[in-house]
Amino acid sequence: THCGSLAGRADLYSVMGYGGGVIGRYCDRPDLFPEIAHFHTMRINQPTGKYYTTEVLRKVCDIWEEFGSGMTNMHGSTGDIILLGTTTDNLEPCFQALAHEANMDIGGSGSALRTPSSCVGKSRCEWACIDSQDIILNLTREFQDELHRPAWPYKFKSKSSGYLEGCISVLDQKGGSAYARWRFCLRSVWHAQRATEKRARVTSENRRVIDLWSDVVSACATKCVALERSSMEIYTENCVRCMHCINVMPRWPSGPGPGHGVRQILLREAMAPILQGAQLSSVIIPFIKMEPPYEEFKEFVDKLWEWWDEHGRNRERVGELIQRLGMRTSCEAVGVEPDPRMINTPRYNPYIFFKEDEVEGGWTRDVAEYRKRHQA
Repeated sequence: THCGSLAGRADLYSVMGYGGGVIGRYCDRPDLFPEIAHFHTMRINQPTGKYYTTEVLRKVCDIWEEFGSGMTNMHGSTGDIILLGTTTDNLEPCFQALAHEANMDIGGSGSALRTPSSCVGKSRCEWACIDSQDIILNLTREFQDELHRPAWPYKFKSKSSGYLEGCISVLDQKGGSAYARWRFCLRSVWHAQRATEKRARVTSENRRVIDLWSDVVSACATKCVALERSSMEIYTENCVRCMHCINVMPRWPSGPGPGHGVRQILLREAMAPILQGAQLSSVIIPFIKMEPPYEEFKEFVDKLWEWWDEHGRNRERVGELIQRLGMRTSCEAVGVEPDPRMINTPRYNPYIFFKEDEVEGGWTRDVAEYRKRHQA
């Protein structure tokens, strides 16, 4: 029995004034399955932190029962409310109902800025360093044109995590994301009670006995934690904010240092392309102090998008463009100074590449004059 299949054509259908937010889907055998001849998907912009009241959820479900199939997906990998299955004639009425009755807008799809997403941030998380909800709300309102009208070589996803845990998967998204970090040293006022031996033990929140040496000190990624006599010492110059010590001992009176901000990361194809293999994030800006109205961040992404739009190939993400042209070229394009934290293994490559203006005389030096001073 031929059951047919649903094929997708991104953004063949949309609503008035928008170029994205609707994924056109149709059946290849409408003669056999007329009820799903059209089965378009709508993406609805979720509130920051994904907070809903039952009243709003009921409104969305009632609207979708009227204009669509009633099936929903809460949420897609980008964060949108996914409304599955409607016809072309119902797209505009459904959009108008969502806007006027539920006060909700369509999200991003296609080669555009995908709907920005944030974690719950300071509203629920005691560790949050930044107001991730306010950041995403501000950026969503600022970049409405980029969100609703696809104009880039490919998609660009953006997320904001209020803490180093990356609790909304900022590290594996395909675009640019930001996660919070503290600028200065980790605060530590903890002293091991009568910990006169190297293998001091403390009790964690779940009452499991923790061996400080094996569970914390020896497991530190950069060896910045040490047991010295009766106290635990932190060599802050080596701390990379990996969060391991705080995760193991959440009751430990230690926490983020002063000076909160974000680390901006750009993703080099957070999937598994055949030629390069699996790729995750790369640091592009080690620290930005995120304060309203976030102008420094906005200026950076504007430069990045302009460079990507000019040099990117069709269906080439930002990370893939950086991989093709090099981190040095991308830093020059967006006006960012190179930093050892941008690469995984600093000083691994012994070669130094100079630009012409960095070399005395440039590339047009007189060989005869050079040989007078340096015999062959």
